[in-house]
Amino acid sequence: MHTTSGSTVDEWMRALSESTGSPGGGAGAGVMLAIAASLTSMVAGYTEPRDGEEAFVEAILGRARSLRDDALGLADDDAMASAAFGSAFRLEKGPERDDAIRRASIAAADTSATLGNRAVDAVDDLAWLARHGNRALVADVVVACGALRAAVAGARTNVSYDLGSLRSTGEAFDQIERDNPELWQSVKTFDAALERIDRLTAELDPRAAPTDAA
Repeated sequence: MHTTSGSTVDEWMRALSESTGSPGGGAGAGVMLAIAASLTSMVAGYTEPRDGEEAFVEAILGRARSLRDDALGLADDDAMASAAFGSAFRLEKGPERDDAIRRASIAAADTSATLGNRAVDAVDDLAWLARHGNRALVADVVVACGALRAAVAGARTNVSYDLGSLRSTGEAFDQIERDNPELWQSVKTFDAALERIDRLTAELDPRAAPTDAA
């Protein structure tokens, strides 16, 4: 399996383009989260803190650098979960297949939810930089917002899809919700985060793309 740490960008992208599903969209969401974290780190590094804000900006920088590395690890975790998910559905129909699908679906949803929650946690720092960071880097903040949005949207869709896959084992939606309340709730959490990122991007647009108003 191609990993983010063991491949060049070109090699990993080639692997993503193949019809294997591992890496797939969920792993792509992890890479998008790493891009958002990297840009957050860059903008924080260029930002001159006001008096008394030095430790705050340094903390943003530290969190962004940590998230960059963790996000790439989460991308690889998703690729492995995706491979297990696909293998479960290729089994012969029967109780063994149903059990494998159940385990693989929950594991894949857990991986995506972890990624999504890390992305949600990153919104506050990016929002602070959007309002107080180096204004010359507003375009980079907008790109970071787009990458972060892609990560959250990918996590939201994958969690929802993975939970929905449990229906192939005979489970109904109300049962799936009862059995997996935190995963079910995470979809709503990600919806709220997407709305917040969209508001932040709209707030930045007059500065980032002034020619739109011309």
